Amino acid sequence: MKILKCLVLAVMFAFVFSPAYAQQRHKGKFVDYKNEFWEEIHKSTQEYWKKPERKKPRFIVDFDGLDLPKSKDEFKYYWHNEPRSQGATGTCWSFSTTSFYESEINRLFGKKVKLSEMYTVYWEYVEKARYFVQTRGESFFGEGSESNAVRRIWQKYGCVPLEFFEGKLPGQKFYDHSKMFAEMEKFLNKVKENSLWNEEFVISTIKSILNKYMGEPPTKFVYENKEYTPISFLKEYLKLNLDDYIDIMSLMEKPYYKYVELEVQDNWWHDSSYLNVPLDEFMSIIKNAIQKGYTVVIGGDVSEAGIESHKEVAIVPTFDIPSEYIDENARQFRFSNNTTGDDHGIHLVGYKTDKDKKMWFLIKDSGSGSFNGNNKGYYFYHEDYVKLKMLSFTIHKDAIKDILQKVK
Repeated sequence: MKILKCLVLAVMFAFVFSPAYAQQRHKGKFVDYKNEFWEEIHKSTQEYWKKPERKKPRFIVDFDGLDLPKSKDEFKYYWHNEPRSQGATGTCWSFSTTSFYESEINRLFGKKVKLSEMYTVYWEYVEKARYFVQTRGESFFGEGSESNAVRRIWQKYGCVPLEFFEGKLPGQKFYDHSKMFAEMEKFLNKVKENSLWNEEFVISTIKSILNKYMGEPPTKFVYENKEYTPISFLKEYLKLNLDDYIDIMSLMEKPYYKYVELEVQDNWWHDSSYLNVPLDEFMSIIKNAIQKGYTVVIGGDVSEAGIESHKEVAIVPTFDIPSEYIDENARQFRFSNNTTGDDHGIHLVGYKTDKDKKMWFLIKDSGSGSFNGNNKGYYFYHEDYVKLKMLSFTIHKDAIKDILQKVK
């Protein structure tokens, strides 16, 4: 019986595995994954749990019938490069200040040069990460900064023409730092969680992330048939003395005519070189300077009912506060209750005076809103808006010689 069973198994084995009946060989291929029923489940559950979107209308000024500027050609303005969009990034501070220094280079030396905003942004992120390590994660790491950050970065790393570092990936139309910033932030959170306070390791990792999304900044380049490093380009070609520039602010909470800290989040390194002056002086400096040929980089709040991008204007509505009541108390009150914030940096490049002897300023702006209207990249700010809502500005010291004599 055992012999018979063995013979049967042997015959079956030979039949199945004989060459005539060999198992067909399978091949592989690539296909797009599909699971139609899962898609149906996913869509149904998303719709079930989704809360209906409620878009609350924004309350703004009714601008119809108001006598407002319509074109930048109504203004007297000074040389500046064409407006450029900062895209989906929080880098207005670099765009506005770079534009300001370009105008200064033209005012002082007659040169027209387009400089890289993102070169400065790259190294600012490096310095933010360094300070994050040095403070053991207590410093603010965000996309924003202040106009004087450009001065600080250029003094350490120099600057380069735009053609040598645009800071975009191939084929990228608009700047977008959302993924890059999220990756850096996630990494630094892990550094803090695990106390990985090795500065060299952190900086090298941050640079690798920046290189991935922005490219690696140049260490040397040839411009107008001469080789430069970023530092030598600043010193030998641009010849801009960055020590000739000063930052001005006006808040009652600090003593006047003293150098103080502007206590806002984007002043992440706690710079205390802002000269605090009374509000009347603050406005007088701006108005006198722009009439004498100086431009100004200025920063403050742009989230008010009196700003409308399609109308391209910024005004203070009477239902907020009448013009005659805008003083240092009204300004301080809004800063203290956080309704005035440090939202945006812009470049003030021109002016005009209206029939009421009030001044309008021509504003070059890299933010998305400024490209909605007819004058792409520009806004028209009324002097009342600057007086109430703009926190600080950077200017050449020659424009405020009389003010500097009052410094305590």
